[in-house]
Amino acid sequence: MLLSQTDGVRNAVAGIALEDNPVAQPPPVVERTRRVIAEVPSTADRNFNRLTMGAGISVLLLLLLVGGFLLIQSSDALSETGIWTFLTRTEWRTDVQPARIGVLGLLAGTVLVAVVAVGIAVPLSVLCALAITEYSTAKRRKWLVGVVDLLAAVPSLLFGLWGFLFLSDKIVPISLWLSQNFGWIPLFETQENAGLTGSIFIAGIVVALMVLPIITSVVREVFSQTPPGEKEAALALGGTRWGMIRNVVLPFGQGGIIGGSMLGLGRALGETIAVALLLPQVPQKLGESIHILENGGATVSGFIANRAGADAFTTSGLLAAGLVLFIITLATNMIASVVVSRSRSGAGVDI
Repeated sequence: MLLSQTDGVRNAVAGIALEDNPVAQPPPVVERTRRVIAEVPSTADRNFNRLTMGAGISVLLLLLLVGGFLLIQSSDALSETGIWTFLTRTEWRTDVQPARIGVLGLLAGTVLVAVVAVGIAVPLSVLCALAITEYSTAKRRKWLVGVVDLLAAVPSLLFGLWGFLFLSDKIVPISLWLSQNFGWIPLFETQENAGLTGSIFIAGIVVALMVLPIITSVVREVFSQTPPGEKEAALALGGTRWGMIRNVVLPFGQGGIIGGSMLGLGRALGETIAVALLLPQVPQKLGESIHILENGGATVSGFIANRAGADAFTTSGLLAAGLVLFIITLATNMIASVVVSRSRSGAGVDI
Protein backbone atom coordinates (compact mmCIF):
# COMPACT_ATOMS: atom_id res chain seq x y z
CA MET A 1 0.00 0.00 0.00
CA LEU A 2 2.81 2.34 0.95
CA LEU A 3 4.75 1.45 -2.24
CA SER A 4 1.79 2.22 -4.49
CA GLN A 5 1.32 5.65 -2.93
CA THR A 6 5.03 6.36 -3.35
CA ASP A 7 4.90 5.41 -7.06
CA GLY A 8 1.89 7.66 -7.58
CA VAL A 9 3.65 10.61 -6.00
CA ARG A 10 6.78 9.95 -8.08
CA ASN A 11 4.78 9.87 -11.34
CA ALA A 12 2.92 13.08 -10.44
CA VAL A 13 6.20 14.84 -9.72
CA ALA A 14 7.65 13.62 -13.03
CA GLY A 15 4.58 14.93 -14.89
CA ILE A 16 4.88 18.38 -13.25
CA ALA A 17 8.58 18.46 -14.19
CA LEU A 18 7.82 17.72 -17.86
CA GLU A 19 5.21 20.46 -17.95
CA ASP A 20 7.62 22.98 -16.37
CA ASN A 21 10.49 21.94 -18.75
CA PRO A 22 9.30 21.88 -22.35
CA VAL A 23 12.71 20.72 -23.56
CA ALA A 24 12.31 17.43 -21.79
CA GLN A 25 9.01 16.67 -23.52
CA PRO A 26 9.20 13.85 -26.08
CA PRO A 27 9.12 15.01 -29.71
CA PRO A 28 5.87 14.56 -31.55
CA VAL A 29 5.62 11.48 -33.78
CA VAL A 30 6.03 12.45 -37.46
CA GLU A 31 4.80 10.07 -40.15
CA ARG A 32 7.58 9.02 -42.57
CA THR A 33 6.93 9.80 -46.22
CA ARG A 34 8.51 7.99 -49.15
CA ARG A 35 11.20 9.99 -50.86
CA VAL A 36 10.62 10.38 -54.59
CA ILE A 37 13.81 10.55 -56.62
CA ALA A 38 13.29 12.40 -59.86
CA GLU A 39 15.97 11.73 -62.47
CA VAL A 40 16.76 14.89 -64.36
CA PRO A 41 19.00 14.07 -67.35
CA SER A 42 21.70 16.51 -68.15
CA THR A 43 22.11 18.25 -71.48
CA ALA A 44 24.81 15.77 -72.50
CA ASP A 45 22.50 12.85 -71.68
CA ARG A 46 19.67 14.32 -73.73
CA ASN A 47 21.97 14.96 -76.67
CA PHE A 48 23.33 11.43 -76.47
CA ASN A 49 19.81 9.98 -76.38
CA ARG A 50 18.86 12.00 -79.45
CA LEU A 51 22.03 10.88 -81.24
CA THR A 52 21.49 7.18 -80.55
CA MET A 53 17.80 7.40 -81.42
CA GLY A 54 18.65 9.12 -84.69
CA ALA A 55 21.22 6.45 -85.51
CA GLY A 56 18.70 3.68 -84.89
CA ILE A 57 16.03 5.37 -86.98
CA SER A 58 18.52 5.99 -89.80
CA VAL A 59 19.41 2.29 -89.90
CA LEU A 60 15.73 1.36 -90.18
CA LEU A 61 15.25 3.94 -92.93
CA LEU A 62 18.22 2.54 -94.85
CA LEU A 63 16.79 -0.97 -94.61
CA LEU A 64 13.43 0.26 -95.86
CA LEU A 65 15.09 2.13 -98.73
CA VAL A 66 17.12 -0.91 -99.75
CA GLY A 67 14.06 -3.17 -99.60
CA GLY A 68 11.95 -0.65 -101.53
CA PHE A 69 14.63 -0.25 -104.20
CA LEU A 70 14.92 -4.02 -104.70
CA LEU A 71 11.14 -4.40 -104.85
CA ILE A 72 10.72 -1.65 -107.46
CA GLN A 73 13.62 -2.79 -109.64
CA SER A 74 12.52 -6.45 -109.55
CA SER A 75 8.87 -5.76 -110.38
CA ASP A 76 9.32 -6.47 -114.12
CA ALA A 77 10.71 -9.96 -113.61
CA LEU A 78 8.25 -10.82 -110.84
CA SER A 79 5.24 -9.60 -112.83
CA GLU A 80 6.22 -11.56 -115.94
CA THR A 81 7.31 -14.75 -114.18
CA GLY A 82 4.96 -14.70 -111.21
CA ILE A 83 6.05 -14.61 -107.61
CA TRP A 84 5.19 -18.23 -106.81
CA THR A 85 6.80 -19.54 -110.00
CA PHE A 86 9.91 -17.48 -109.35
CA LEU A 87 10.21 -18.89 -105.82
CA THR A 88 9.67 -22.54 -106.81
CA ARG A 89 11.55 -22.83 -110.10
CA THR A 90 15.11 -24.15 -110.04
CA GLU A 91 16.39 -23.36 -113.53
CA TRP A 92 17.61 -19.97 -114.75
CA ARG A 93 17.42 -19.54 -118.51
CA THR A 94 17.13 -16.19 -120.24
CA ASP A 95 18.07 -17.50 -123.70
CA VAL A 96 14.56 -18.83 -124.35
CA GLN A 97 11.26 -17.08 -124.91
CA PRO A 98 9.62 -16.65 -122.53
CA ALA A 99 12.50 -16.59 -120.09
CA ARG A 100 12.46 -19.25 -117.40
CA ILE A 101 14.04 -17.89 -114.25
CA GLY A 102 13.71 -19.03 -110.64
CA VAL A 103 15.54 -18.63 -107.37
CA LEU A 104 14.98 -22.02 -105.72
CA GLY A 105 18.13 -23.63 -107.17
CA LEU A 106 20.21 -20.66 -106.05
CA LEU A 107 18.66 -20.72 -102.58
CA ALA A 108 19.46 -24.42 -102.23
CA GLY A 109 23.16 -23.77 -102.88
CA THR A 110 23.14 -20.75 -100.60
CA VAL A 111 21.63 -22.70 -97.72
CA LEU A 112 23.99 -25.65 -98.22
CA VAL A 113 27.09 -23.45 -98.15
CA ALA A 114 25.80 -21.61 -95.08
CA VAL A 115 24.92 -24.83 -93.22
CA VAL A 116 28.35 -26.36 -93.94
CA ALA A 117 30.02 -23.13 -92.80
CA VAL A 118 28.02 -22.87 -89.57
CA GLY A 119 28.45 -26.59 -88.85
CA ILE A 120 32.22 -26.16 -88.96
CA ALA A 121 32.44 -22.71 -87.38
CA VAL A 122 30.17 -23.15 -84.34
CA PRO A 123 32.15 -25.92 -82.56
CA LEU A 124 35.43 -24.14 -83.27
CA SER A 125 33.99 -20.83 -82.06
CA VAL A 126 32.71 -22.33 -78.80
CA LEU A 127 36.07 -23.97 -78.14
CA CYS A 128 37.92 -20.75 -78.93
CA ALA A 129 35.63 -18.77 -76.63
CA LEU A 130 36.14 -21.26 -73.80
CA ALA A 131 39.90 -21.20 -74.32
CA ILE A 132 39.94 -17.40 -74.12
CA THR A 133 37.59 -16.96 -71.15
CA GLU A 134 38.30 -20.03 -69.00
CA TYR A 135 41.76 -21.38 -69.76
CA SER A 136 43.87 -18.38 -70.80
CA THR A 137 45.75 -16.05 -68.51
CA ALA A 138 44.93 -12.34 -68.54
CA LYS A 139 48.01 -11.55 -70.62
CA ARG A 140 47.36 -14.30 -73.13
CA ARG A 141 43.67 -13.42 -73.31
CA LYS A 142 44.44 -9.94 -74.68
CA TRP A 143 46.40 -11.06 -77.72
CA LEU A 144 44.04 -13.98 -78.40
CA VAL A 145 41.12 -11.54 -78.55
CA GLY A 146 43.18 -9.31 -80.85
CA VAL A 147 43.97 -12.20 -83.20
CA VAL A 148 40.29 -13.16 -83.45
CA ASP A 149 39.28 -9.56 -84.11
CA LEU A 150 41.98 -9.15 -86.77
CA LEU A 151 40.71 -12.28 -88.51
CA ALA A 152 37.36 -10.54 -88.92
CA ALA A 153 39.10 -7.62 -90.66
CA VAL A 154 40.52 -9.74 -93.50
CA PRO A 155 38.67 -8.89 -96.76
CA SER A 156 36.50 -11.62 -98.25
CA LEU A 157 38.36 -11.27 -101.55
CA LEU A 158 41.55 -12.48 -99.90
CA PHE A 159 39.70 -15.43 -98.39
CA GLY A 160 38.33 -16.29 -101.83
CA LEU A 161 41.71 -16.07 -103.55
CA TRP A 162 43.36 -18.09 -100.78
CA GLY A 163 40.67 -20.76 -101.05
CA PHE A 164 40.79 -20.83 -104.85
CA LEU A 165 44.59 -20.87 -105.29
CA PHE A 166 45.76 -22.75 -102.20
CA LEU A 167 43.08 -24.47 -100.12
CA SER A 168 41.12 -26.26 -102.85
CA ASP A 169 43.93 -28.71 -103.71
CA LYS A 170 44.55 -29.40 -100.01
CA ILE A 171 40.89 -30.25 -99.36
CA VAL A 172 40.58 -32.69 -102.30
CA PRO A 173 42.12 -35.63 -100.32
CA ILE A 174 39.71 -34.95 -97.46
CA SER A 175 36.78 -34.91 -99.88
CA LEU A 176 37.99 -38.18 -101.42
CA TRP A 177 38.27 -39.79 -97.98
CA LEU A 178 34.77 -38.64 -97.05
CA SER A 179 33.32 -40.03 -100.28
CA GLN A 180 35.07 -43.38 -99.80
CA ASN A 181 34.14 -43.85 -96.14
CA PHE A 182 30.84 -42.00 -95.89
CA GLY A 183 29.56 -42.34 -99.42
CA TRP A 184 26.47 -44.13 -98.11
CA ILE A 185 25.30 -40.70 -96.92
CA PRO A 186 23.64 -38.97 -99.90
CA LEU A 187 25.40 -35.65 -99.28
CA PHE A 188 28.85 -37.30 -99.38
CA GLU A 189 28.11 -39.48 -102.37
CA THR A 190 30.09 -38.72 -105.54
CA GLN A 191 29.77 -39.88 -109.10
CA GLU A 192 32.54 -41.79 -110.82
CA ASN A 193 35.46 -39.60 -111.98
CA ALA A 194 33.73 -36.49 -110.65
CA GLY A 195 35.81 -33.38 -110.00
CA LEU A 196 36.23 -32.52 -106.34
CA THR A 197 37.36 -28.91 -106.71
CA GLY A 198 34.96 -25.99 -106.80
CA SER A 199 32.53 -27.80 -104.49
CA ILE A 200 30.06 -26.61 -101.90
CA PHE A 201 32.17 -28.34 -99.23
CA ILE A 202 35.27 -26.27 -100.05
CA ALA A 203 33.23 -23.08 -100.25
CA GLY A 204 31.68 -23.90 -96.88
CA ILE A 205 35.11 -24.32 -95.27
CA VAL A 206 36.26 -20.92 -96.54
CA VAL A 207 33.04 -19.22 -95.41
CA ALA A 208 33.39 -20.96 -92.02
CA LEU A 209 36.72 -19.21 -91.49
CA MET A 210 35.04 -15.92 -92.37
CA VAL A 211 32.15 -16.26 -89.89
CA LEU A 212 34.24 -17.80 -87.12
CA PRO A 213 35.35 -14.41 -85.66
CA ILE A 214 31.74 -13.17 -85.50
CA ILE A 215 30.47 -16.22 -83.64
CA THR A 216 33.53 -16.34 -81.38
CA SER A 217 33.11 -12.69 -80.36
CA VAL A 218 29.46 -13.14 -79.42
CA VAL A 219 30.00 -16.41 -77.55
CA ARG A 220 33.10 -15.09 -75.77
CA GLU A 221 31.21 -12.03 -74.54
CA VAL A 222 28.39 -14.22 -73.23
CA PHE A 223 30.74 -16.64 -71.47
CA SER A 224 32.58 -13.75 -69.81
CA GLN A 225 29.31 -12.63 -68.17
CA THR A 226 28.75 -15.91 -66.34
CA PRO A 227 28.10 -15.07 -62.64
CA PRO A 228 31.39 -15.62 -60.76
CA GLY A 229 29.49 -16.82 -57.69
CA GLU A 230 28.03 -19.79 -59.54
CA LYS A 231 31.41 -20.74 -60.99
CA GLU A 232 33.11 -20.51 -57.59
CA ALA A 233 30.30 -22.51 -55.99
CA ALA A 234 30.71 -25.31 -58.53
CA LEU A 235 34.47 -25.44 -57.88
CA ALA A 236 33.97 -25.24 -54.12
CA LEU A 237 31.72 -28.30 -54.21
CA GLY A 238 34.61 -30.31 -55.64
CA GLY A 239 33.85 -29.99 -59.34
CA THR A 240 36.60 -29.95 -61.93
CA ARG A 241 37.12 -27.04 -64.28
CA TRP A 242 35.46 -28.93 -67.12
CA GLY A 243 32.61 -29.92 -64.81
CA MET A 244 32.12 -26.27 -63.90
CA ILE A 245 32.11 -25.31 -67.58
CA ARG A 246 29.66 -28.09 -68.48
CA ASN A 247 27.23 -27.35 -65.63
CA VAL A 248 27.50 -23.56 -65.31
CA VAL A 249 29.14 -21.79 -68.25
CA LEU A 250 27.58 -23.69 -71.16
CA PRO A 251 23.99 -23.63 -69.80
CA PHE A 252 24.34 -19.93 -68.98
CA GLY A 253 25.62 -19.14 -72.49
CA GLN A 254 23.21 -21.38 -74.40
CA GLY A 255 21.19 -18.47 -75.72
CA GLY A 256 24.34 -16.64 -76.75
CA ILE A 257 25.61 -19.69 -78.62
CA ILE A 258 22.34 -19.97 -80.53
CA GLY A 259 22.20 -16.25 -81.23
CA GLY A 260 25.84 -16.10 -82.35
CA SER A 261 25.31 -19.12 -84.59
CA MET A 262 22.34 -17.47 -86.26
CA LEU A 263 24.27 -14.24 -86.72
CA GLY A 264 27.01 -16.27 -88.37
CA LEU A 265 24.38 -17.98 -90.49
CA GLY A 266 23.11 -14.60 -91.67
CA ARG A 267 26.66 -13.60 -92.55
CA ALA A 268 27.26 -16.85 -94.42
CA LEU A 269 24.03 -16.51 -96.41
CA GLY A 270 25.12 -13.16 -97.81
CA GLU A 271 28.74 -13.95 -98.63
CA THR A 272 29.51 -12.94 -102.22
CA ILE A 273 33.08 -12.64 -103.48
CA ALA A 274 34.52 -15.79 -101.93
CA VAL A 275 31.76 -18.08 -103.22
CA ALA A 276 31.80 -16.32 -106.61
CA LEU A 277 35.43 -17.38 -106.97
CA LEU A 278 35.06 -20.87 -105.56
CA LEU A 279 31.83 -22.14 -107.17
CA PRO A 280 30.98 -22.46 -110.89
CA GLN A 281 27.63 -20.74 -110.18
CA VAL A 282 25.42 -23.37 -111.79
CA PRO A 283 21.96 -23.48 -110.09
CA GLN A 284 21.30 -26.67 -108.17
CA LYS A 285 18.68 -29.01 -109.64
CA LEU A 286 16.62 -30.29 -106.75
CA GLY A 287 15.26 -33.23 -108.69
CA GLU A 288 18.72 -34.78 -108.60
CA SER A 289 20.80 -35.86 -105.61
CA ILE A 290 22.74 -33.08 -103.93
CA HIS A 291 26.47 -33.84 -103.77
CA ILE A 292 28.38 -31.26 -101.76
CA LEU A 293 31.78 -32.85 -102.49
CA GLU A 294 31.50 -32.56 -106.28
CA ASN A 295 32.20 -29.61 -108.51
CA GLY A 296 29.05 -27.51 -108.89
CA GLY A 297 26.58 -25.35 -107.08
CA ALA A 298 25.66 -21.68 -106.92
CA THR A 299 24.59 -19.11 -104.37
CA VAL A 300 22.33 -16.12 -104.82
CA SER A 301 25.00 -13.54 -104.11
CA GLY A 302 27.69 -15.26 -106.18
CA PHE A 303 25.31 -15.73 -109.10
CA ILE A 304 24.39 -12.04 -109.01
CA ALA A 305 28.08 -11.05 -108.94
CA ASN A 306 28.87 -13.21 -111.99
CA ARG A 307 25.84 -12.02 -114.00
CA ALA A 308 26.12 -8.32 -113.20
CA GLY A 309 25.82 -6.05 -116.25
CA ALA A 310 23.38 -8.25 -118.20
CA ASP A 311 20.27 -7.10 -120.07
CA ALA A 312 17.45 -5.25 -118.32
CA PHE A 313 15.21 -8.27 -117.77
CA THR A 314 18.06 -10.41 -116.38
CA THR A 315 19.08 -7.58 -114.11
CA SER A 316 15.51 -7.32 -112.83
CA GLY A 317 15.50 -11.06 -112.13
CA LEU A 318 18.82 -10.83 -110.32
CA LEU A 319 17.46 -8.02 -108.15
CA ALA A 320 14.42 -10.17 -107.41
CA ALA A 321 16.75 -12.94 -106.22
CA GLY A 322 18.59 -10.34 -104.15
CA LEU A 323 15.29 -9.27 -102.60
CA VAL A 324 14.58 -12.85 -101.51
CA LEU A 325 18.05 -13.15 -100.00
CA PHE A 326 17.63 -9.77 -98.30
CA ILE A 327 14.40 -10.88 -96.61
CA ILE A 328 15.87 -14.23 -95.50
CA THR A 329 19.03 -12.66 -94.09
CA LEU A 330 17.08 -9.94 -92.30
CA ALA A 331 14.70 -12.49 -90.78
CA THR A 332 17.63 -14.65 -89.64
CA ASN A 333 19.33 -11.73 -87.88
CA MET A 334 16.08 -10.64 -86.24
CA ILE A 335 15.47 -14.15 -84.89
CA ALA A 336 19.04 -14.21 -83.56
CA SER A 337 18.48 -10.91 -81.74
CA VAL A 338 15.27 -12.21 -80.16
CA VAL A 339 16.99 -15.41 -79.02
CA VAL A 340 19.84 -13.50 -77.39
CA SER A 341 17.52 -11.01 -75.69
CA ARG A 342 15.33 -13.75 -74.21
CA SER A 343 18.18 -15.90 -72.99
CA ARG A 344 19.62 -15.88 -69.48
CA SER A 345 22.94 -14.64 -70.85
CA GLY A 346 24.15 -11.69 -68.84
CA ALA A 347 21.66 -12.13 -65.98
CA GLY A 348 22.98 -11.60 -62.50
CA VAL A 349 26.10 -9.71 -63.52
CA ASP A 350 26.70 -6.17 -62.32
CA ILE A 351 28.29 -4.06 -65.02
